[in-house]
Amino acid sequence: MKIKKLTDSFNYAIEGIIYAIRTQRNIRIDFAIAILVLILSLFFDFTKYEMLILFLTITLVIVLEMVNTAIEATLDVLANYYHPLAKIAKNVSAGAVLISAINAVVVGYLLFFDKLKPITKNVIFKIKQSDPTVVFICLIVVVIITIIIKAIYGEGTPLNGGMPSGHSAIAFAGATAISLLTNDALVITISYFLAFLVAQSRVEGKIHSIYEVTIGSILGVLITIFIFTLF
Repeated sequence: MKIKKLTDSFNYAIEGIIYAIRTQRNIRIDFAIAILVLILSLFFDFTKYEMLILFLTITLVIVLEMVNTAIEATLDVLANYYHPLAKIAKNVSAGAVLISAINAVVVGYLLFFDKLKPITKNVIFKIKQSDPTVVFICLIVVVIITIIIKAIYGEGTPLNGGMPSGHSAIAFAGATAISLLTNDALVITISYFLAFLVAQSRVEGKIHSIYEVTIGSILGVLITIFIFTLF
């Protein structure tokens, strides 16, 4: 009987994990990033202590995300109407997740920065030697890939709405290209600030969600860096 109860406990716990992954987008993203980071860690000579810190950091983010989901579900059952205390509880639990995510970024930077420094220097040197006309190629490629992804998702139109935000992708692609071609910190700052304003305007206009804008921005940055490195 005790063994059966123990087995049931494990089954319930696993069901909870599966439910969280199946229904919560943020948790799916957390698991995807965790898998990617763990795979990357295999290519670096981390000590046992560094791996321990990495595992604890990843676990903290996922656990807090799941606790946040549990709190939200509980409050939705207990208070099926708007209540300021329920809002506070949800905001505080979401804040805990945000702090853990910021901590994860800091830990990742501290662990991977020195390991990636030689590679980063070579990439930056190669990018600086690129032909400025590559900027035009970047923007065209960003537009094409954005349209393809929108067609796959079947949301919005090629020029308005849907996943991801094309305006954000192009804006951040342009800002990234500028940052790769100049050493002027002011110009780089202004470029990214303008790109941020473009993305923010898409959210304010309720044309895109924050998630769609974020994915579009990341897409623009990554495609630009890839093409500059390639050429």
